[in-house]
Amino acid sequence: MPFDFVTKTIARCALLAACLTPHIATAQDQSDQFLLDLNVANETEAGDCRLTYVASNQSQTALERAAYQVAVFDGEGIVNRLLVLEFGALIAGKTKVLQFDLAGSACGSISRIVVNNVVACTDATGQEQAMCMSGLTASSRTPIQFGL
Repeated sequence: MPFDFVTKTIARCALLAACLTPHIATAQDQSDQFLLDLNVANETEAGDCRLTYVASNQSQTALERAAYQVAVFDGEGIVNRLLVLEFGALIAGKTKVLQFDLAGSACGSISRIVVNNVVACTDATGQEQAMCMSGLTASSRTPIQFGL
């Protein structure tokens, strides 16, 4: 009987460990997130659209440079320009607010903005970090759609 008890106990522990392992991995994956929120879209005095983004590096990795290429679509769904949004350095856990003016475009003429590619996502050693795309979540609080 003692052998049967030990065998069952080991089996139960192995089963418990197997059940917990995906949760531990998920918690680690969630810490490698980069959030981009199109927070405000306002017209400037010149009639251009000023986009305010909130970028949040929710990873454990300090970034020396983060930059994204985005495609801007007009009201008919036609891409009218490709831009690079340069967010610069973001320490681990840091949130940064940046504004970009789209010369010659009124906010009402933009239907959506799509993150096309990562231009740069490097740490202090210059090594590329995949989390800028794999951990990217894009959202919008404006009438302009913003996503991947």
